[in-house]
Amino acid sequence: MTIADNSEPDFKNHPLPLARIKKVMKTDQDVKMISAEAPILFAKGCEIFITELTKRAWVHAEENKRRTLQRSDIATAISKTDMCDFLIDIVPREEASKASSSAVYDQQQNYANYYQQPPSLPSFAPGQQQMETAYYPPLSQLTPEQVQQYQLQLQQFAAQQQHQQQQQQQQQHHQQQSYASHHSMTESQPQNPSASTSVNPSRPDEKNE
Repeated sequence: MTIADNSEPDFKNHPLPLARIKKVMKTDQDVKMISAEAPILFAKGCEIFITELTKRAWVHAEENKRRTLQRSDIATAISKTDMCDFLIDIVPREEASKASSSAVYDQQQNYANYYQQPPSLPSFAPGQQQMETAYYPPLSQLTPEQVQQYQLQLQQFAAQQQHQQQQQQQQQHHQQQSYASHHSMTESQPQNPSASTSVNPSRPDEKNE
C-alpha cells in the first residue's frame, strides 16, 4: 500500500496491462462502474504479489541447488504459503509432487548410504563374510516385488514359529496332566496291601483253631 500511495499514477504507461485488469474486474456482474485509479492499485498489488512469490520460489530452487526458477518451485511456494490457497486450482500439482518425491528420495538415499557404510564393522572370518554378502543383497538392488516377497516370507516364518510354540505348550500341558494322573494312582495303590495284611494274619489263627 505504501508503494501504491507513493507512486504517481500513470494512466497511459504502465508495466501491467490496465485494460486486462479492468476486464478481469468486470467479470463480477455486481460491479457496474470502475474508477481509473482502481486498476492501477490492482497492478501495483500484482507486482508486489509476483515479487513475493518469486522470492519464496527462489528459496526452493536454491535448496535443490539450481539457478533456474521452474514451475515446480512456484508450485511448492504456493503449497507452503497459506495465503496462496486460492491458487491451488492452477498449481501444476504433478510437478510439485515430483519435486517433493525427489526430495524425499534423496533423503532416503542419504539415510541408506549412511547405514550401508557404518564407521566400524565387526571382524568375521573371510568365508563367513563372503557368504553373508552373497546371501543378503544390498537394499538398493531389491525391487518392490522382492521386498514384498521378503515380507511375506518373514510373516510365514513368524506364523510357523508361533505354531511350533503352541504345539510345545500343548505337549507340556499333556505331560503335566499325565504326570499328575500317574502320581495320584501311585498314592492310591499302597492302601490295598495294608488291607490285605490286616486280613492275612487272621487266617493262620483260623487254621490253628
